[in-house]
Amino acid sequence: MSTIKAIPDGMTAITPHLVVDGAEAAIEFYKKAFGAEGGGVLPGPNGKVMHAQITIGGAAVMLVDEMPEWGCLGPKSLKGSPVTIHLYVEDVDAVWAQAIAAGATETMPLSDTFWGDRYGKLKDPFGHDWSLASHIRDVTQAEMEEAMKNMGEGGCGESCGDK
Repeated sequence: MSTIKAIPDGMTAITPHLVVDGAEAAIEFYKKAFGAEGGGVLPGPNGKVMHAQITIGGAAVMLVDEMPEWGCLGPKSLKGSPVTIHLYVEDVDAVWAQAIAAGATETMPLSDTFWGDRYGKLKDPFGHDWSLASHIRDVTQAEMEEAMKNMGEGGCGESCGDK
């Protein structure tokens, strides 16, 4: 007798499910940019992708084509997204260059931050925002709080980096 798991193997409790205009092209982009694996596609009506799943860094990511008739719209149709997908990697500089070469656009340059990550932000060709990071040093809560005080009113700006 088998036991059904509430969270299936290969999944985590939280899994991004991205709506894109061009799911099959997005799968290929994520493979080139972030080393995604998999890409099994369940075709739907009119040749659209009803469901697809890839794995990035051991985490599942699901994709679906836009289907306005079902209220399923991606960030391009919505003119942006309030969500940023955060991706930790071993070598952020290498993955950054790979993502840019694959077609991502830099929205915040890579820098060594006061919270201990080498960090930057990109927008993928489908409108989704990504932050990429490698943890490069451990920082105490007190050190982070002190750095925040020194940032001033102008936001992160130059004080994000360890200059």
